[in-house]
Amino acid sequence: MLGIKRLSGRSALLALAFLFFWQAAALAAQLTAVRFGSGVERERIVFEMSALPAYQAQTSADGKQIVIEFTGLSDGARIKPATRGEVIRRVSYEKAGKNLRVVIDLAEPVAYEIKTLHKPERIYINFQKNYEIRTDEVKAPGLVLTKYVRRDGRGLLTAYLLDVDPLRYDLVPALGNGQVRGRATVSNISDDLGAMAAINANYFDTTGEILGVLRLDGELAGTTYFTRSALGLRPGGAAFVAPVYYNATVRIGKVSRGVSGVNIARGEDALVLYNHLFAATTGTNEFGREFIVRGGKVTAIRPANSPIPADGYVISLHGASKDAFARVKVGDTVTLTEDFGPQWINVPNIIGAGPTLVKGGRVAVNAKEEQFPADIAVGRAPRTGVAVLSNRHLLLAVADGRQASSIGCTLEEFAELLLKFGAKEAVNFDGGGSSEMVVGGVIVNSPSDGDERLVGSALAVLQK
Repeated sequence: MLGIKRLSGRSALLALAFLFFWQAAALAAQLTAVRFGSGVERERIVFEMSALPAYQAQTSADGKQIVIEFTGLSDGARIKPATRGEVIRRVSYEKAGKNLRVVIDLAEPVAYEIKTLHKPERIYINFQKNYEIRTDEVKAPGLVLTKYVRRDGRGLLTAYLLDVDPLRYDLVPALGNGQVRGRATVSNISDDLGAMAAINANYFDTTGEILGVLRLDGELAGTTYFTRSALGLRPGGAAFVAPVYYNATVRIGKVSRGVSGVNIARGEDALVLYNHLFAATTGTNEFGREFIVRGGKVTAIRPANSPIPADGYVISLHGASKDAFARVKVGDTVTLTEDFGPQWINVPNIIGAGPTLVKGGRVAVNAKEEQFPADIAVGRAPRTGVAVLSNRHLLLAVADGRQASSIGCTLEEFAELLLKFGAKEAVNFDGGGSSEMVVGGVIVNSPSDGDERLVGSALAVLQK
């Protein structure tokens, strides 16, 4: 017969084998069904196939999309379930040449695993609802940044923790733009100092006034009316957490009077001290009286808005305090006595915020004792804090909040998180929209305002 070639026995077997594998390949290239299920701990997508194909899976940079490309697979599943749950938002199918590409969009980054089963042939993906993911990155010797993502029944939490070796780095508090009356972003403060990293620090008001004890290299920048927790940084890098207060007295001649505060707005009947960390002048109104003090003596007396000397300070008086020192004249000797508590002698750097979070390796939140208002003490919010670890390293921490990618922490939850990373002592700093961490000049977290907030102070990490 024309066009027909008789095959030998061996050739015939090879031809039959080729035909069998070609048919098997054709059968293997078909998706037959898709199933979706959602349970308490996970969500699952099951792809049923006539045979298992090769595949590749890729996760997007933000972790919210997974793309799986099956080699030589055609879509034969006519009916697919509505694939939407707490974690999975949408599943779409795309033809990619001879391949089938499955795109899975997620509500937030989650841990997942891909597995295979036989008889029937299946590939399934489990998406964990409850999980913890910890990613460590060495930014420099002695400087390790951890991104921590946790999802449980409370929701999704994202936090950033920076482990700092005090033998390699100095932790230095700094004011926005170098003055109390001069707020700045954390990234600007970090850039100005050439810092390796920085986080926001003290509470403050809209003028930049520090609401808490802040001492910078031995100079006082702010005070508080309460006894509250603070981070102390000793020469050489040793750190500790303890309560701090400010108690001071001014004596001129035979008259003594308590100090109302340092670098704060002058109130009724108050005696306030202003130093060069505040601003160029006191900014006070005409209803007071002010003594410029240099070398322990009154060098000038003015009614208001006095220039602040770099090598001295200004005593600003109002009401009863003004009347008490009515007879003071230029040349009088001034004695200023200050007390922060016995633990703070010879501690040059103090960052007062609070409350305490961890003490003796246990959760020890004392917001009620330190008289914090509900907006700080109650509920979940973005948080910033510092922990002292057992190896004497410092752990700078920021937990994001008030956004889809992170629910934030209560003070107790923040303390538990710091304990998880080895905290022996820990103190809370200002939070909310102020919470921010900058590492290597880059903002690593997601500030809840959507942008950086101008803050009063920051804690910077400087290379020794």
